[in-house]
Amino acid sequence: MELIASGRDADVYALDGHRVLRRYRHGGPTEREARLMAYVAEHGYPVPRVHDVDGADMVMERLAGPTMVEVLARRPWRVRRLGRQLGALHDRLHAIPAPGWLPVGFAGTDDDRVLHLDLHPGNVVLTGRGPVVIDWRNAAAGAPAADLAMTLVTVGTADIPWPVVRAGRGLLLRGLRAGSRADPGPWLRAAVETRRGDPNVTAREAARLRAFAEAPGKVSGDG
Repeated sequence: MELIASGRDADVYALDGHRVLRRYRHGGPTEREARLMAYVAEHGYPVPRVHDVDGADMVMERLAGPTMVEVLARRPWRVRRLGRQLGALHDRLHAIPAPGWLPVGFAGTDDDRVLHLDLHPGNVVLTGRGPVVIDWRNAAAGAPAADLAMTLVTVGTADIPWPVVRAGRGLLLRGLRAGSRADPGPWLRAAVETRRGDPNVTAREAARLRAFAEAPGKVSGDG
């Protein structure tokens, strides 16, 4: 099989022109992930079709198009527009009531919505039919603003290989805030602590998270 993508905890292989195999290196809740993807798809949310699940393996629809972060690297002048689009994807998801079988991630007064909890530009594929959201491993039920806070913290502190994307990070985050109706402020500290507990966080990301924790209300575009 041809390896076509590799993330922090999974690899993606091409099976043919229409299907890919997503293989988690250390296992994962693939059956629940596939079930949730089917659930949000029934509510009109854009996700890849899942063909089969077997242990740590998931066979899915092969999407044609670049990720949002790849577009940002090639066309940085679109940063504000793409940020707003990302915010709109958050609000569109948070209109979906969480099914009873989905574990609660960030409980609040409005903790009955579906949260992706990793909805950043690297997990949005811009296809001919519009943006499609991938990688639902971390999804949970919870308060919508917490999902937006997780994205702000993740994007605001992530190691980004493209200098042009790093330079536009602040504009992207401000576009994200403008594109969503949610107020992430009350959830930023919790998002920072959750992110700090991720074993995949690099040393440089951990340093940015410490700085972010000292001023969680500040959205920075520093590289």
